[in-house]
Amino acid sequence: MTAYVLLKLVHILSSTLLFGTGLGTAFFMWFTWRTGNVQAIAAASRLTVRADWCFTTPAVIVQPVTGIALVHLMGFPWNSPWLVAAMGLYVLIGLCWIPVVVLQMRVRDAAAVAARTGQPLPARCTVLMRWWFALGWPAFVAVMGIFWLMVAKPALWS
Repeated sequence: MTAYVLLKLVHILSSTLLFGTGLGTAFFMWFTWRTGNVQAIAAASRLTVRADWCFTTPAVIVQPVTGIALVHLMGFPWNSPWLVAAMGLYVLIGLCWIPVVVLQMRVRDAAAVAARTGQPLPARCTVLMRWWFALGWPAFVAVMGIFWLMVAKPALWS
């Protein structure tokens, strides 16, 4: 297996892991949240945070490492429009994802206390989840955009 094939494989697998974990945990967290079941929300938010640390975080690190290596290996110009756009979208995703992780941890902590004490979720959790939901959409669309850019490598501007 050549270095190119290995790098490309790792890059594709980590993007798949990043996208799949993000979509899966978002689905799991949001639909559990909508049940209003404090015990279930405590469990779902705990597992969502854990999945982010175990799967999403390593993939977030692997993506630019393998991407930079592939750009270097393939000799793509760093100012290629598709590459500049992809890097910009990656930054946008990070600007959404970092607050999302913080929001998830706050919901996890509040839900754990509520579940342990038999109390309802604090009202601030609704605000946290609304922000969590709102930040997820631009990140999701940006990931789809990166996939398109990586496949099509369009000439967006000259």
